[in-house]
Amino acid sequence: MRAVIVNDYGQTPVLGEVPTPQPGPRQVLIRLRTAAVNPIDGRLARGDWRIMFPGTFPMVLGTDGAGIVETVGEGTTRFAPGDVVFGQLMIPPIGSTGTYAEYVAVDEDAPLARVPKAMHLDVAAALPTIGMTGLALTTMLGPLDGRTVLVVGARGGVGSMATQFAARAGAHVIAVAPDSASERMRRYGAAEIIDPTTLAVPEAVQRASPDGIHALIDTASDTDRFASLAKLVRPGGSAVTTRFVADVGALDAVGVTEINFVLSASGRLLDRVAEAVVSGYVAPPPITRIPLEDAPTVVNDTVRGANEVKTVITVRTRASGAGTRRVRP
Repeated sequence: MRAVIVNDYGQTPVLGEVPTPQPGPRQVLIRLRTAAVNPIDGRLARGDWRIMFPGTFPMVLGTDGAGIVETVGEGTTRFAPGDVVFGQLMIPPIGSTGTYAEYVAVDEDAPLARVPKAMHLDVAAALPTIGMTGLALTTMLGPLDGRTVLVVGARGGVGSMATQFAARAGAHVIAVAPDSASERMRRYGAAEIIDPTTLAVPEAVQRASPDGIHALIDTASDTDRFASLAKLVRPGGSAVTTRFVADVGALDAVGVTEINFVLSASGRLLDRVAEAVVSGYVAPPPITRIPLEDAPTVVNDTVRGANEVKTVITVRTRASGAGTRRVRP
């Protein structure tokens, strides 16, 4: 089958041929139709998190995808051939269940769910990581009605979902995003928008909320910037980062909890996200589509920072690998 792979950490991704997986006992073989590009895909390929998430080679890139169950292994009961499913497949060893590919085989109890009939597969592929993370981040902060939440990186996939879930829960959301995304942030429910290219964020937040904010959700900052922003949180509040840059315990003395967020993905959480989107409670970010052949070129661009659109790969299964580069198994 065709897949976007690297043969070692740090190599340039290429479109190549790898063996088509076969489902083992209690596994499903999914014929992928769409896959989403996430910043984490490039970081995993570079080996940034190899200690936490060791990989296997050739590493098939991609964690989010949607497709049709083609066959199932012995003892499988959760899904059946023909089911349309989507999920986040960041399953160790990384690269063994990549979604930038024509097929993937995973255990039936992986973070998978059925795609609602009203949902397009492009949207289904875009949702798993950003939707589950956005919902889980806001849920962990507790009741948000009437509270002020600062979302840094609000224009990106996770940030856009967190902004919406927080606003829908009644929070006063301050979104950090460029002016080009301001209209979208307003639609998402942000009460205030800070353009980091024209304003210093800490000073702008202090002016907007002189008594401090109740919570910080940060998907973009490095260690020093996150530490600076966390000081804006009131005693009893939380500062959460998705980039593992929090100095846990640094602000305990003033009653602020710093958290390095780790997503606990599940089919149940996927169902909640899907229902929120289908019902119109939240909206997916804008989506741009590319063919599988173009996927290698976008991985490194995506890892550099948040984009204002979500890139979704369209996968068209072919009978042969003509025109692709062959790689070692």
